[in-house]
Amino acid sequence: MSQQIVLITGATSGIGEATARLLASYNFKLILCGRRKNRLQKLADELSATTQVHTLSFDVRNRSEVETQIASLPEAWRIIDVLINNAGNAHGLDSIQNGNVEDWDAMIDINVKGLLYVTKAVLPVMVQRNKGHIVNIGSIAGKEVYANGNVYCASKFAVDAITKGMRLDLNAHGIKVTGIHPGMVETEFSIVRFKGDAERAKTVYKGLQPLHGKDIADLILFAITRPAHVMVADMVVLPTAQASATVVKRL
Repeated sequence: MSQQIVLITGATSGIGEATARLLASYNFKLILCGRRKNRLQKLADELSATTQVHTLSFDVRNRSEVETQIASLPEAWRIIDVLINNAGNAHGLDSIQNGNVEDWDAMIDINVKGLLYVTKAVLPVMVQRNKGHIVNIGSIAGKEVYANGNVYCASKFAVDAITKGMRLDLNAHGIKVTGIHPGMVETEFSIVRFKGDAERAKTVYKGLQPLHGKDIADLILFAITRPAHVMVADMVVLPTAQASATVVKRL
């Protein structure tokens, strides 16, 4: 059996980077995608010692960039077996009446439209082959709304709905679709949400043991290595200290 090719968006940090590292150790061929070229190349150089790696630098919000970059893949990299739509973000934690429209645009453009742009570009070969696997990284915020989460939650509810819709539409083509919805994961997520305020970001995880990128990478690996007749459809994963989007036990 030839090595499977996996394309990962948002591969330069957090869940994406952890997934790239784990899948490299299992000898998957990796297409690593991200905006930050220096980080992307550094990771690619490191993982190239273990497996074959190709990089694409683009912003998922830019449809023409997405289409151009994925179309630029060399022939040997065009048959993508697994797409991991990991790129996503949160901006701000404001009430709806105080919300920043630019923050809203960023979340909708990356979390929803970006996921769609990349999927649209990758799907034709999967449909042609009647084979493939799409993994969409959602959030507990796509299952439950919380105060001041308004548009972020809406974007992740959209990811959940799109994932379910994909599963229906692609069923006839034998394409697996998996949604993974983490709770509190300690990555750069909160630093981005709080506009670089690292101290405020730390308070999110104070007094509890959050999940880490590797925890989600483990689930992704599990989902994509099931036998052909098994599809993991939907997973919600929380740290033990978290019971819901809003109920958390802190020490």
